[in-house]
Amino acid sequence: MSTFPGPRLGGAALVLGPVLVLAGVLLRLPYPFFFPHQLAASVQHPAQMTAAATCFVAGQVVLLFAVSTVVRQIAMRKPRWAAWSGALVLIGLAERVFRGGFDQAATDLARHRGADYATAFVADAYGDLHLFSFLSFTIMFGWPLLAFAAYRAGVLGRVRAVALAAAMLMPLGVLKGTTPWSIVAAAGLCVALVPPGVQLLKQAERPDRRTFGLACLGAVAVGALGYVSTLG
Repeated sequence: MSTFPGPRLGGAALVLGPVLVLAGVLLRLPYPFFFPHQLAASVQHPAQMTAAATCFVAGQVVLLFAVSTVVRQIAMRKPRWAAWSGALVLIGLAERVFRGGFDQAATDLARHRGADYATAFVADAYGDLHLFSFLSFTIMFGWPLLAFAAYRAGVLGRVRAVALAAAMLMPLGVLKGTTPWSIVAAAGLCVALVPPGVQLLKQAERPDRRTFGLACLGAVAVGALGYVSTLG
Protein backbone atom coordinates (compact mmCIF):
# COMPACT_ATOMS: atom_id res chain seq x y z
CA MET A 1 0.00 0.00 0.00
CA SER A 2 1.48 3.32 -1.09
CA THR A 3 1.48 6.23 1.35
CA PHE A 4 1.63 9.93 0.61
CA PRO A 5 3.69 11.41 -0.94
CA GLY A 6 4.90 8.14 -2.43
CA PRO A 7 8.27 7.27 -3.96
CA ARG A 8 7.92 9.23 -7.19
CA LEU A 9 6.61 12.49 -5.77
CA GLY A 10 8.71 12.15 -2.62
CA GLY A 11 11.88 11.29 -4.53
CA ALA A 12 11.38 14.13 -7.01
CA ALA A 13 10.77 16.56 -4.13
CA LEU A 14 13.93 15.45 -2.33
CA VAL A 15 15.93 16.24 -5.46
CA LEU A 16 14.15 19.33 -6.74
CA GLY A 17 13.47 21.20 -3.48
CA PRO A 18 17.10 21.68 -2.37
CA VAL A 19 18.22 22.48 -5.93
CA LEU A 20 15.59 25.22 -6.25
CA VAL A 21 16.59 26.73 -2.91
CA LEU A 22 20.27 26.72 -3.88
CA ALA A 23 19.45 28.31 -7.25
CA GLY A 24 17.49 31.09 -5.55
CA VAL A 25 20.31 31.74 -3.08
CA LEU A 26 22.96 31.92 -5.80
CA LEU A 27 20.89 34.13 -8.10
CA ARG A 28 20.70 36.89 -5.49
CA LEU A 29 24.33 36.49 -4.43
CA PRO A 30 25.64 39.61 -6.25
CA TYR A 31 23.48 42.03 -4.24
CA PRO A 32 23.91 43.20 -0.63
CA PHE A 33 22.04 41.46 2.17
CA PHE A 34 19.61 44.00 3.65
CA PHE A 35 16.19 44.85 2.27
CA PRO A 36 16.93 48.36 0.85
CA HIS A 37 19.56 46.83 -1.45
CA GLN A 38 17.32 43.89 -2.33
CA LEU A 39 14.49 46.25 -3.31
CA ALA A 40 16.86 48.40 -5.37
CA ALA A 41 18.15 45.28 -7.12
CA SER A 42 14.59 44.15 -7.87
CA VAL A 43 14.07 47.41 -9.79
CA GLN A 44 17.45 47.42 -11.53
CA HIS A 45 17.60 43.70 -12.30
CA PRO A 46 13.96 42.53 -12.33
CA ALA A 47 14.42 39.30 -14.30
CA GLN A 48 17.24 37.99 -12.12
CA MET A 49 15.62 38.93 -8.83
CA THR A 50 12.25 37.53 -9.91
CA ALA A 51 13.94 34.26 -10.81
CA ALA A 52 15.75 34.24 -7.45
CA ALA A 53 12.58 34.83 -5.44
CA THR A 54 10.58 32.34 -7.50
CA CYS A 55 13.18 29.59 -7.16
CA PHE A 56 13.54 30.16 -3.43
CA VAL A 57 9.85 30.15 -2.54
CA ALA A 58 9.12 27.28 -4.95
CA GLY A 59 11.89 25.36 -3.22
CA GLN A 60 10.19 25.88 0.14
CA VAL A 61 6.91 24.54 -1.25
CA VAL A 62 8.59 21.48 -2.77
CA LEU A 63 10.44 20.88 0.49
CA LEU A 64 7.06 20.35 2.16
CA PHE A 65 6.79 17.11 0.18
CA ALA A 66 10.46 16.26 0.69
CA VAL A 67 10.23 16.66 4.46
CA SER A 68 7.00 14.64 4.52
CA THR A 69 8.92 11.83 2.84
CA VAL A 70 11.74 11.97 5.40
CA VAL A 71 9.25 12.12 8.27
CA ARG A 72 7.43 9.06 6.95
CA GLN A 73 10.72 7.16 6.87
CA ILE A 74 11.61 8.26 10.41
CA ALA A 75 8.16 7.29 11.69
CA MET A 76 8.77 3.65 10.81
CA ARG A 77 11.25 3.45 13.71
CA LYS A 78 10.87 6.64 15.76
CA PRO A 79 7.26 7.85 15.48
CA ARG A 80 7.44 10.43 18.29
CA TRP A 81 10.63 11.97 16.93
CA ALA A 82 9.03 12.02 13.49
CA ALA A 83 5.91 13.82 14.74
CA TRP A 84 7.68 16.57 16.67
CA SER A 85 10.52 17.24 14.25
CA GLY A 86 8.25 17.05 11.22
CA ALA A 87 5.73 19.46 12.72
CA LEU A 88 8.41 22.04 13.50
CA VAL A 89 10.02 21.92 10.06
CA LEU A 90 6.71 21.99 8.18
CA ILE A 91 5.53 25.02 10.16
CA GLY A 92 8.87 26.67 9.49
CA LEU A 93 8.53 26.05 5.76
CA ALA A 94 5.02 27.51 5.85
CA GLU A 95 6.52 30.60 7.46
CA ARG A 96 9.09 30.87 4.67
CA VAL A 97 6.28 30.77 2.11
CA PHE A 98 4.31 33.38 4.07
CA ARG A 99 7.31 35.70 4.15
CA GLY A 100 7.80 35.07 0.45
CA GLY A 101 4.36 36.57 -0.13
CA PHE A 102 5.37 39.72 1.76
CA ASP A 103 8.60 39.87 -0.24
CA GLN A 104 6.60 39.66 -3.47
CA ALA A 105 4.27 42.45 -2.40
CA ALA A 106 7.18 44.70 -1.41
CA THR A 107 8.99 43.96 -4.67
CA ASP A 108 5.89 44.80 -6.71
CA LEU A 109 5.56 48.01 -4.74
CA ALA A 110 9.16 48.91 -5.57
CA ARG A 111 8.62 48.35 -9.27
CA HIS A 112 5.37 50.34 -9.40
CA ARG A 113 6.10 53.12 -6.90
CA GLY A 114 9.91 53.15 -6.74
CA ALA A 115 12.51 51.54 -4.49
CA ASP A 116 12.58 54.44 -2.02
CA TYR A 117 8.83 54.27 -1.45
CA ALA A 118 8.92 50.50 -0.96
CA THR A 119 11.92 50.76 1.37
CA ALA A 120 10.09 53.26 3.58
CA PHE A 121 7.02 51.01 3.65
CA VAL A 122 9.01 47.90 4.63
CA ALA A 123 10.91 49.86 7.30
CA ASP A 124 7.61 51.02 8.83
CA ALA A 125 6.01 47.56 8.72
CA TYR A 126 9.08 45.50 9.63
CA GLY A 127 8.27 45.09 13.31
CA ASP A 128 4.53 44.48 12.95
CA LEU A 129 3.39 41.31 14.68
CA HIS A 130 1.53 38.48 12.97
CA LEU A 131 0.95 34.77 13.59
CA PHE A 132 4.35 33.67 12.31
CA SER A 133 6.15 36.25 14.44
CA PHE A 134 5.59 33.82 17.31
CA LEU A 135 6.67 30.76 15.33
CA SER A 136 10.09 31.81 14.02
CA PHE A 137 11.74 29.37 16.41
CA THR A 138 10.38 26.51 14.33
CA ILE A 139 12.81 27.35 11.52
CA MET A 140 15.76 27.61 13.87
CA PHE A 141 15.14 24.41 15.83
CA GLY A 142 13.16 22.27 13.38
CA TRP A 143 16.00 21.34 11.03
CA PRO A 144 18.49 20.14 13.67
CA LEU A 145 15.73 18.20 15.43
CA LEU A 146 14.72 16.56 12.15
CA ALA A 147 18.36 15.78 11.41
CA PHE A 148 18.82 14.17 14.83
CA ALA A 149 15.62 12.17 14.39
CA ALA A 150 16.72 10.99 10.95
CA TYR A 151 20.07 9.94 12.36
CA ARG A 152 18.49 8.10 15.31
CA ALA A 153 16.12 6.29 12.96
CA GLY A 154 18.90 5.32 10.56
CA VAL A 155 17.39 7.33 7.71
CA LEU A 156 20.50 9.52 7.34
CA GLY A 157 24.10 8.86 8.20
CA ARG A 158 26.14 11.19 10.39
CA VAL A 159 27.50 13.40 7.57
CA ARG A 160 24.15 13.90 5.88
CA ALA A 161 22.43 14.49 9.22
CA VAL A 162 24.91 17.27 9.99
CA ALA A 163 24.35 18.70 6.50
CA LEU A 164 20.59 18.68 7.08
CA ALA A 165 20.99 20.41 10.44
CA ALA A 166 22.95 23.16 8.67
CA ALA A 167 19.70 24.26 7.00
CA MET A 168 19.00 26.18 10.22
CA LEU A 169 21.68 28.67 9.13
CA MET A 170 19.49 30.12 6.37
CA PRO A 171 18.81 33.76 7.36
CA LEU A 172 15.28 34.49 8.49
CA GLY A 173 13.32 37.62 7.76
CA VAL A 174 11.92 39.84 5.05
CA LEU A 175 13.82 40.40 1.80
CA LYS A 176 17.05 38.86 3.00
CA GLY A 177 19.92 38.51 0.53
CA THR A 178 22.60 35.87 0.36
CA THR A 179 25.39 35.36 2.90
CA PRO A 180 27.99 32.58 3.17
CA TRP A 181 25.67 30.96 5.72
CA SER A 182 22.87 30.95 3.14
CA ILE A 183 25.06 28.99 0.75
CA VAL A 184 26.10 26.58 3.49
CA ALA A 185 22.44 26.00 4.42
CA ALA A 186 21.30 25.44 0.82
CA ALA A 187 24.29 23.22 0.04
CA GLY A 188 23.57 21.25 3.21
CA LEU A 189 20.05 20.54 1.99
CA CYS A 190 21.47 19.29 -1.31
CA VAL A 191 24.01 17.03 0.39
CA ALA A 192 21.43 15.63 2.80
CA LEU A 193 18.41 15.16 0.55
CA VAL A 194 19.39 14.86 -3.11
CA PRO A 195 21.19 11.45 -2.92
CA PRO A 196 18.32 9.77 -1.01
CA GLY A 197 15.91 11.32 -3.50
CA VAL A 198 17.79 9.86 -6.45
CA GLN A 199 17.89 6.48 -4.71
CA LEU A 200 14.16 6.62 -4.02
CA LEU A 201 13.40 7.41 -7.66
CA LYS A 202 15.55 4.49 -8.79
CA GLN A 203 13.66 2.15 -6.48
CA ALA A 204 10.23 3.34 -7.62
CA GLU A 205 8.36 1.12 -10.04
CA ARG A 206 8.31 2.37 -13.60
CA PRO A 207 4.84 3.61 -14.57
CA ASP A 208 2.91 1.64 -17.16
CA ARG A 209 1.55 3.29 -20.30
CA ARG A 210 -1.82 4.03 -18.75
CA THR A 211 -0.26 5.70 -15.70
CA PHE A 212 2.14 7.66 -17.91
CA GLY A 213 -0.70 8.82 -20.14
CA LEU A 214 -2.79 9.91 -17.17
CA ALA A 215 0.23 11.77 -15.75
CA CYS A 216 0.67 13.63 -19.04
CA LEU A 217 -3.00 14.57 -19.11
CA GLY A 218 -2.76 15.68 -15.49
CA ALA A 219 0.25 17.87 -16.29
CA VAL A 220 -1.64 19.52 -19.14
CA ALA A 221 -4.67 20.06 -16.89
CA VAL A 222 -2.52 21.57 -14.14
CA GLY A 223 -0.88 23.90 -16.67
CA ALA A 224 -4.27 25.00 -17.98
CA LEU A 225 -5.61 25.57 -14.48
CA GLY A 226 -2.48 27.52 -13.63
CA TYR A 227 -3.08 29.81 -16.59
CA VAL A 228 -6.76 30.26 -15.67
CA SER A 229 -5.71 31.10 -12.10
CA THR A 230 -3.73 34.11 -13.39
CA LEU A 231 -6.87 35.58 -14.96
CA GLY A 232 -8.69 36.21 -11.70
